[in-house]
Amino acid sequence: MRARVPRHRVGHDRWLVSYADFITLLFAFFVVLYAFARSDQKKQVQVARAIDSAFKSMGVFSHANQPEGAQDTAQPAHAAMGETVLTPLQVKSDLNRIQHDLSLTLAKQIAAHTVSLEMGRDGLVISLREAGFFDSGSATPKAEALPTLRLIADRLSASSYDLRIEGHTDNVPVHNAEFDSNWELSAARATHIARLFLELQAISPDRLSAAGYAEFHPVTTNDTAEGRAENRRVDLVVLPRTELNFAGSDAAAPSGPWRKVTDE
Repeated sequence: MRARVPRHRVGHDRWLVSYADFITLLFAFFVVLYAFARSDQKKQVQVARAIDSAFKSMGVFSHANQPEGAQDTAQPAHAAMGETVLTPLQVKSDLNRIQHDLSLTLAKQIAAHTVSLEMGRDGLVISLREAGFFDSGSATPKAEALPTLRLIADRLSASSYDLRIEGHTDNVPVHNAEFDSNWELSAARATHIARLFLELQAISPDRLSAAGYAEFHPVTTNDTAEGRAENRRVDLVVLPRTELNFAGSDAAAPSGPWRKVTDE
C-alpha cells in the first residue's frame, strides 16, 4: 500500500503580511510628505497670502461681504522672528484707531487746514501742507511747526509700522540758490522730516524711508492757486507690515511695495 502524501494546507492569513508591508510603506510616504511640508512651510504661507490677495482683489471672500459687526475669524500668523502678522482687517482697524487719536491730537492744525488725515492705498496718510510747515522754496521746517512734528512723532513712535515720508510740489518750476528743480526740493523736504524723526528717536532707521516725487503725484489740479497750495505737501505714509493693501481706495498717493514680516 502506497503511503498518502499529506497536502500542504493553504493559510488564509497570508494577506496580513502584504497588508502590513503596504501600511508600513504608506506610513513612510506620509512621513516624507510631512517632512517636506514642514521644511517649506514659509513658502506655503506666502503662496496662501498671494492666493488670498488675488481672491480679495476680485471681490471673492471679501471682508466687505461679511455682516456688519462680524469678527474676522482669521488668526494672525507668526513670523520666523516671532513677530505677529495682523490680518488686513485687524491692520485697518488699528490704523483707524491711530487716525482717530491723531485727529484729536491735531484738531487745531486740521481746523487750520495745515494737516489732513486720510486712509490711502498703502496705509494712513498724514499730509502736511507747505503753508504750515515750510517757507516757499525752503526745505527746512518752520520753527513754529516743530511742536506739531513732535506730536506726530510721539504718536507714531508707539506703533510698530513703517513710515515712508514723501515730498510733493506743484508744477511751478523752482530755481533758487539752494535747489534747481522740484525733484530736489521735494526730496530735501522729505529728508529733513526724516532726520528730525530720527533725532527725536521716534522711528527706528530700519522702519523709515524718504522719497521726493516733485509735481508728478498731485492730489488735485494745478490750474488754480488753491490747488497748487494743496499739492505742495509732505505726506507721512504709515505702512503696515503686510503684503495686502487696501484694495479699492481712491487715494492719489503713489503706491509702493509693502514690507513683509517674514524674512526671505
